[in-house]
Amino acid sequence: MFQALRVRDFRLLWAGDLVCNLGSWLLVLALPAHVFLATGSLRATGLTLAAEYLPVLFLGPVAGVVADRCDRRRLMIGACLACAAAVVLMLAGLSPGRTWVLYAALVAENSGLVLCAPAWQARIPAIVGTGPLLSSAGALNAVTSGTVRLIGGPLGGVLLAVAGIRWLICADAASYLVAAGTIALTARSDRYAPVRVPARRTPARRPRAAALRCLPRTALHHLSEGQRCVRGEPAARTLLPVTVLFLAANASLSAVLIPFALRRLGGSGPAGFLLAALGAGFLAGAPVIRWLVDRVQPRTLLAVTLAGSAAACLALFTSAGLAAALPAAVAVGLCGSMTLTAAQVTVQRVIHNAVLGRVTAAFLTAEAAVTLAGAVAGPVLAQSAGLTATAAVAAAVMVLAAALARLTIPRLATLIPLPQQEGTRSTTP
Repeated sequence: MFQALRVRDFRLLWAGDLVCNLGSWLLVLALPAHVFLATGSLRATGLTLAAEYLPVLFLGPVAGVVADRCDRRRLMIGACLACAAAVVLMLAGLSPGRTWVLYAALVAENSGLVLCAPAWQARIPAIVGTGPLLSSAGALNAVTSGTVRLIGGPLGGVLLAVAGIRWLICADAASYLVAAGTIALTARSDRYAPVRVPARRTPARRPRAAALRCLPRTALHHLSEGQRCVRGEPAARTLLPVTVLFLAANASLSAVLIPFALRRLGGSGPAGFLLAALGAGFLAGAPVIRWLVDRVQPRTLLAVTLAGSAAACLALFTSAGLAAALPAAVAVGLCGSMTLTAAQVTVQRVIHNAVLGRVTAAFLTAEAAVTLAGAVAGPVLAQSAGLTATAAVAAAVMVLAAALARLTIPRLATLIPLPQQEGTRSTTP
């Protein structure tokens, strides 16, 4: 599972991502809890999650084009610095009646993350290739998710009570600066990055105004290329609706998770333990998915993990106390970690790296749309019908995603592609 850490650039990216995610997870409990305690509204609390995904909906396609056309290393550094500035802005939204500033800061922060995400996912296979090291990288990313959930949730709850939310915001901003520094230490060119043919030079450059007028047309052209790649690759095309359904159901429950813990489990302390249990599940899923993703067909693996997610989510939101909720949360994290890692590794393997940023952005945009809808629909349904009914609906959607995965995702001829595992760089088609 740790093979990818032998590659220096991936080791730096992974360390920066670990620090950055840990800083962000300090606020996962603190920020919704602050909004819920300040407003007493499930809808207002759910809007914190909606604000996180709104930028992905509007900027996702553009981010994919930028990731494929610009220097990915510089793009990631600039995005981390922008996120740090946006997090500092949250300090102005802590006063009573200024919750809208928190929403604006969340939108700004996640706009930077949107620009970084396609570049991040496209750069990993460009650094480690598409062979076993990519499976190792996927498992290590799951370790990151599990570790920050295991540590960040409880630590955020403790620091919220001891030091206050202002110190958590400052810690999050500092984590983005650390991530920018580690990315800056990586090499300027990646080992498996596609070699691009230089554009033919024209006798005279177009005026800046003319270039700006052509920018929307150019962006649409590159977006259509990414969409064609999704449509042309059966595994990616059928994986998209499966992932979309899972994330919609997951978002509807994530939006009410903190209010559920505060109301039914007894406060911010149990909420921190609940987040830690989710992290423990994510962490436990990392070595399991590292072994399975190279040996089991994606359609079978996803069908099993999605069905497990449905059962675990239903058990979690119908539990009456912390003793029953914690094992269910571990199962939710375990199945969710395996689902997300299997989907990500599959896309990274079947899509050529030269257009992977655009394809990733197409996935992120679709996922953001349904996540935003789920983040709004979950609290509304919970407010009117109750948490149990919301969990039942979400579990049914996950079961539907499991059935689609088993019936529609094609069988891959080989789980580990042979090209790009060693040797020279890949070339664009």
